Amino acid sequence: MNNSYAKVHPFVNEKVLTYEENSLEYQELIREYDRMKSERISIPLVIGGREIHTEKKGVCVIPHDKNHVLAEFSMAGAKEAEEAIEAALEAKVKWDKIPWDERASIFMRAAALASGSYRSKLNAATMLGQSKTYRQTEIDAAAELCDFFRSNARLLHDIYANQPLSPDTHWNRVDYRPLEGFIFAVSPFNFTSIAANLAGAPAIAGNTVVWKPSSTAVYSNWIVYQLFNEAGLPDGVINFIPASSGDISDVIFQNKHLAGVHFTGSTATFNQMFRTVGENIDLYRTYPRLVGETGGKNFVVAHESANLKLLARGLRDGAFEFQGQKCSAASRAYIPVKVWPQLKEILIEDMKTVKMGDVRERDTFLGAVIDTASFNRIKGYIEAAKESDQAEIIYGGNCDDHVGYFVEPTIILTTDPHFLTMEEEIFGPVLTVYLYDQDYDELLELVDNTSQYGLTGSIFAEDRYAIVRAQEVLVNAAGNFYVNVRPTGAVVGQQPFGGARKSGTNDKAGALNNMLRWLSPRAIKEEYLK
Repeated sequence: MNNSYAKVHPFVNEKVLTYEENSLEYQELIREYDRMKSERISIPLVIGGREIHTEKKGVCVIPHDKNHVLAEFSMAGAKEAEEAIEAALEAKVKWDKIPWDERASIFMRAAALASGSYRSKLNAATMLGQSKTYRQTEIDAAAELCDFFRSNARLLHDIYANQPLSPDTHWNRVDYRPLEGFIFAVSPFNFTSIAANLAGAPAIAGNTVVWKPSSTAVYSNWIVYQLFNEAGLPDGVINFIPASSGDISDVIFQNKHLAGVHFTGSTATFNQMFRTVGENIDLYRTYPRLVGETGGKNFVVAHESANLKLLARGLRDGAFEFQGQKCSAASRAYIPVKVWPQLKEILIEDMKTVKMGDVRERDTFLGAVIDTASFNRIKGYIEAAKESDQAEIIYGGNCDDHVGYFVEPTIILTTDPHFLTMEEEIFGPVLTVYLYDQDYDELLELVDNTSQYGLTGSIFAEDRYAIVRAQEVLVNAAGNFYVNVRPTGAVVGQQPFGGARKSGTNDKAGALNNMLRWLSPRAIKEEYLK
């Protein structure tokens, strides 16, 4: 029996710990980092609560120490994908019928665990497996993960409470059903919290999930799965199947019960998903919900009235935190010719404080990029700039993969606003600067029309008219628009995150828009008159 009206407390962001050098939390983090590094584990698939080890394996390595293997993990094939779908559909029979507050309580408990006993595990695993500094990791794997779970619980509370008007003659009400079928969650390597939310958001709403984590983030994602399990998530609600996309895609997308896709990754992959769903549309029991956040070619526009110290810091942090491996990272900058000499001097001095290396070292600013493929791709863009007469490298430009996948933070100056590093997503520590002296409105039009993406962007200006004009012209160029601050660092509940154009469906992770995508409303009218 459940006859209570449960209330979830108003959402408050998790406190980000500072990890002072001699603090207990910092000492605990380093102990956990060293313990995890000293072990080599075997990570299974988990389908319907069963741990399954397959013959096909992958390995988790430390990007900044590439020959150190942290784990071997099993990889799913078509057979295991079929079993995961069956397990999800079987679990759904019970999961979507239990009271919503019982589901919410599991995720709020997961947040409490992540805030407490799991904090150092999540952070250490993310530092090791994704080469994040402790500062970046604390924001991601601990604080933001907690924020997603708690925010989602409060969002459900508010959605369920939203009911229609009823006149005296009858009673109108709406219930919010989970989608009919299973959800396919596909998560990226760069944010542990995003991986947790891609699987967790549909699940808290009553859906069951087949979760394919990125092959380069299985290590931290396995800790997330263990967190779900310890919080009391029933078997089969989230099924954990690392895999190569090509080995399982046909099984997933040709199943009539596919109800939705929750995705973060490349634009090309999401395009292929859309295309495949379209080709198979007659197979499905319902129209699948496609929710995706994809690429970005994020801009920084400086007006001649900009505060140059703020601008330099915004460029440094926006472009190079976490090796530029954020879909929101600053990648192209437009700077007035007249302020460039002074800005360049400030920026280069700021860059000299940036240390690249082992993320276990306290003063490291950026670690290694994620893997060989990423290293080679980024290096290719840097080499193209070196060879071009339209570009010059004014800072960095060196790459070394002897120990780890290290790419120096690199600043390119170009004379061509359509140079390839101004237009193509690099997903690495590379910032390209174009100097302009044309009319400001013309420059804004150039920024708007240069890229297929529409994720994030910044305007740096003290002139309010310049700020307003940028917001007007660039209205569709960024789903997250920043004024006098870097175009990264969105916080759950404060800056709902997502972009449009070829940056995704702009369903805003951690916000009402996203949660509504995993629900299907049913309106009920009961007549009182005879």
